[in-house]
Amino acid sequence: MSTKTVGILGGMGPAAGADFARLFVQACAEQLKASGAVVTDQAYPEHWLAQLPIADRSAALLAPEAAEDPFAMMCTGMDKLQALGATAVAMACNTAHAWHERLQQAYPRLQLLHIARVVAESLQQQGHRACMLLATQGTYRIGLYDEALAACGITVHLPQDAERELLMQGIYQGVKADRLNLARTCFSQVARAMRLRHGDVPLIMGCTEIPLALPGAPEVEGLPLVDPAWELARALARVAYSQ
Repeated sequence: MSTKTVGILGGMGPAAGADFARLFVQACAEQLKASGAVVTDQAYPEHWLAQLPIADRSAALLAPEAAEDPFAMMCTGMDKLQALGATAVAMACNTAHAWHERLQQAYPRLQLLHIARVVAESLQQQGHRACMLLATQGTYRIGLYDEALAACGITVHLPQDAERELLMQGIYQGVKADRLNLARTCFSQVARAMRLRHGDVPLIMGCTEIPLALPGAPEVEGLPLVDPAWELARALARVAYSQ
């Protein structure tokens, strides 16, 4: 199979970037098997992971006058990936897609995949008409998923204000501080409350830290969990294999 060189813009945070690389390799294996190709080390496409200390995206969106702008460091990563021959790039961070349009305009030769559009199209293909979204305050603020889901005819249910604060605690004091038990407690409480309100519709884990702690919690047993990073990894694999 012919392949293209692709890139992953990570560092938002590093654990999420490393996990996305794992998901991409898994998606490539799935792509190879589906095409009937033999899975070997040499069958995987050339891919590069750029892990940089990129400034906090939510802080930049919520208080731009006081926070560091992450765009310059994102560009540093894009420069490196482009120099390495990448033709398409996936960002291993949901909130970072607030800068998607600006980055795509700055790098017209690169195909920059959009995580929310990939997720919305996948849910539409599965016939879903409603979903729930767990995400960062920054993601909610910019309505990252709202437009993409609406374009696919899908209603999105969002958490209440107090629940959003609990999600942020799970992300920052939990996963980013390497306290996964705290993260699981926070995430599962919000998921349970939303499930009681909206039923067993798909739950989008719209921050790359959430899938590192929530799956396996009793509160989400039997609930369709959507990992945007996995959907994005599969999309990047399709591009890498020129499909």
